[in-house]
Amino acid sequence: MANNNQIDKYVFRGNDIRGIAMGENPQLTPEFANLLGKALGTYFLEKNCKHFLLGRDGRHTSEDLHEALSQGVMSTGLAVTSIGLTPSPMHYYSLCKGDFDCGAVITASHNPKQYNGFKIVIGNAHSVYGEELQKIYELMLKQDFVQADFPGAYQEISVIDDYVTKLHSFLNLKRPLKVIIDTGNGVGGPFMDAIFKHPMLDVEVLFQDLDPDFPNHPANPEKAENMQDLSKAVVERKADIGLGFDADADRLGMVDEHGKFHGCDLLLMLLAEDFLSRNPGETIIFDPKISKVVENRIAELGGKPYRFKTGHSFIEAEMEAKNIKFGGELSGHYFFHEDYYGFDDAMVAAMRLLSIVSRAEFPVSQFFANLPKVFVTPEVRIPCADAIKFQVIDSVIERLKAQNLKISTLDGVFVEFNSTTWAVCRCSNTAPQLTFRFESQSPDDLKKVINLILDALGDYQGLDLTKVRDLLTQDF
Repeated sequence: MANNNQIDKYVFRGNDIRGIAMGENPQLTPEFANLLGKALGTYFLEKNCKHFLLGRDGRHTSEDLHEALSQGVMSTGLAVTSIGLTPSPMHYYSLCKGDFDCGAVITASHNPKQYNGFKIVIGNAHSVYGEELQKIYELMLKQDFVQADFPGAYQEISVIDDYVTKLHSFLNLKRPLKVIIDTGNGVGGPFMDAIFKHPMLDVEVLFQDLDPDFPNHPANPEKAENMQDLSKAVVERKADIGLGFDADADRLGMVDEHGKFHGCDLLLMLLAEDFLSRNPGETIIFDPKISKVVENRIAELGGKPYRFKTGHSFIEAEMEAKNIKFGGELSGHYFFHEDYYGFDDAMVAAMRLLSIVSRAEFPVSQFFANLPKVFVTPEVRIPCADAIKFQVIDSVIERLKAQNLKISTLDGVFVEFNSTTWAVCRCSNTAPQLTFRFESQSPDDLKKVINLILDALGDYQGLDLTKVRDLLTQDF
């Protein structure tokens, strides 16, 4: 059994549990998972839950963590049903539709191969996060677990057919489409044939085989460099569109018919336009890193743009609290509460997107042809230890406040240099990193706001700001 010294508090992150699971001194081990299972069983029994749904991705360590976690949960008397290998959204959907009231997916999403993690959910796939996740950490430290006289039952089921039926209810094609899909050797690959089987879709899947080493490229569709194989294939095959998924298939990116990558915030804009056509005047929630172009477009269409904290757990909870039906993040998470359950589902996003494209009498590139010209950086991440990253942000906030700038501190610091120029600097929810993004309609103002943040960070020894400084010499 893991002792308290083997339970690293820093793996309990903002949205979920995530840490190193391979190599020397791993943070997440089968012993950790068994202890976590006992804590989860105890926690969920206190919430009057009865039936735990478990799934996993295809990482090297996921199967062992799955076995250990399930044994821990069952020791408390909770029944466990496993759906085995699964995209995270399929697990969430099954939790909502089936006879289940709590569960977990073993995955580290887009993190490198040595990582793993646990996404914990309750009820209609509501994330257990923040203070509630800390309660589970405290249970693991105390090790005062429920111990049942008889372990809970265990079974395995398949849910793909029900999930595909629901997904296809969102697919309304007006013309045939040729689609290239890149699953990046993630867990979505084995399910793509079933999910995208449709008489009006001609689909080819790249890197469909499950490979936990991710040998072709990182399975992270937020970044253009990870979409290069997809872009090339779309052009060579003369496809209408290319879709890229992350390692647990809950995030979506896209390239147009020319192979050009369009940021996930612009994909959010297309989905928002479609949503507002059916739900005029509704609020659309998004994270601080989304372009002002998207915010302004939502407002132009009569929607109510709402900038909120980064993190799927935070956005899901805010949507539930304020009855918001749609939202998204720069990372490629899209949240659907219209005829759905409010969680992030890249497959639903793909069905909606393909329907939008099929209705248009022009190619995908034309959706973006007349957008205002802006200079916007990609999201930049730099290493910063979990133990100090929040202190760094607090210091930046104080320095910017002293300059009487318009700032928001809901999620790190969001500073508006003027009406068209902004910067965000925040702590990553999933890794020991700081993240940045900058935008302006003027290249000179873009450099000014980058320098503003660099000056506010300048005193920290050992903080490598090279990636941020390099933005000053790049064209956007």
